[in-house]
Amino acid sequence: MRAFVLTGPGVYEVREVPAPQAVSGEVVVDVERAGVCGTDAEFFTGEMAYLHQGHSSYPMRLGHEWAGTVSELGEGVDPGWLGRRVMGDTMLGDRTCRRCRRGRQHVCENRQEVGIRDGRPGALAERIAVPAWSLHALPDSVDAVLGALVEPGGNALRAARATGAGPGDRVLVMGPGTIGLLTALFLRAADAEVHLLGHTAESLEFARSLDFTHTWTRDELPDLPFDAVVDAANAEQLPALAVDLVEPSGRVVYIGLSGQPSRIDTRALVLKDVTATGILSASPGLDDTITAYAEGTVDPKPLVAATVGLGEVGAVLAGEHAFGPAPKIHVDPRL
Repeated sequence: MRAFVLTGPGVYEVREVPAPQAVSGEVVVDVERAGVCGTDAEFFTGEMAYLHQGHSSYPMRLGHEWAGTVSELGEGVDPGWLGRRVMGDTMLGDRTCRRCRRGRQHVCENRQEVGIRDGRPGALAERIAVPAWSLHALPDSVDAVLGALVEPGGNALRAARATGAGPGDRVLVMGPGTIGLLTALFLRAADAEVHLLGHTAESLEFARSLDFTHTWTRDELPDLPFDAVVDAANAEQLPALAVDLVEPSGRVVYIGLSGQPSRIDTRALVLKDVTATGILSASPGLDDTITAYAEGTVDPKPLVAATVGLGEVGAVLAGEHAFGPAPKIHVDPRL
């Protein structure tokens, strides 16, 4: 089969590789859509921390936001999965450790991460093999485009819920990229008043096209009480700014990661009685995200700027393509 293979920082090719086999407990899925995200870009540049921590190495096959149809079953897999439209969890815990037994397999010390960690090939390929237990069925109303947006949506849903915001609450989301906009959509669905902080006119104009009227640069940000602040950006100074901007007894949610260490004065957290939450994974939010998409509570499709084939992935990761202001690029491996 054809797959996008990253062999080093900025070095890649689409090559023929052996098709995956459905080993015991696993399935093979024909990939219909896969998303390209910031984590993939960090592997492309060589900045991703896992490369330096020994969790990942080149060559590697990227792609952890995906949807497709189950085409093969391994031994012991429920026959009902065959032919089902699915997406899959990125985080694959060992299912035996204390964290996994407590339902926290997404932070398992020994976990694999599809297309990211410990050699589990990703979905920028025609087919992918994953454990059957990691699958989530997609209803007919959730097509392949929506299915490939479930994984980032699950992260965003968890971030939105971590704010505790609802009617009457004002939330500032810093970073109008894919995760920030998805978080804003879920917050709006919860009837919170949503503000977005960005640094480019194009990204803020796109946010306004989604009917977010409270969009600001740092210089324009009004002096308002924010009951919660979500940092969905990658600037090292923003985590501290979130604490400065949030109301006393408010909540700050960290889902963005900067390339350099961020510093927070914990005295500010304590003296303002602030609750701070970090969001790593979509795992606990996948099912509810599928439901939200199926019911139309949140429509993330406008965030997809274009769909390309495997041969264009390298140029996308290198920033050589411009598809417009929408932040997400999808890949159809069949193209």
